[in-house]
Amino acid sequence: MLTVEKLKEYGADVKTGLSRCMNNEAFYFRLIGMAVKEPSVAALGEALDAGDLKKAFEEAHKLKGVMGNLSLTPVFEPASKLTELLRAETAGDYAALYNEIVAKVKELAEMI
Repeated sequence: MLTVEKLKEYGADVKTGLSRCMNNEAFYFRLIGMAVKEPSVAALGEALDAGDLKKAFEEAHKLKGVMGNLSLTPVFEPASKLTELLRAETAGDYAALYNEIVAKVKELAEMI
């Protein structure tokens, strides 16, 4: 079961995340439950696999926004780095950052 303490241990900025949700813990947790199912994670991986850097940028940017608004720092930080790398549409190996995102989303999902 998700708790404020588990989120803090995970590395989320719970105080900021809760403040964006009017300090409504149930609402915040519900949004986190939705965020771990965010379709941008899979779509980002598919776009990267296909070499579609424009689509990958769009998906990384969406993911960065969702995770940033909820102050889920462990996912937001690699998503933010990946977004900026993709913004330039430079070919490269984005696997490490993508794998970090997937691992952190999975870790969060396991807390729910």
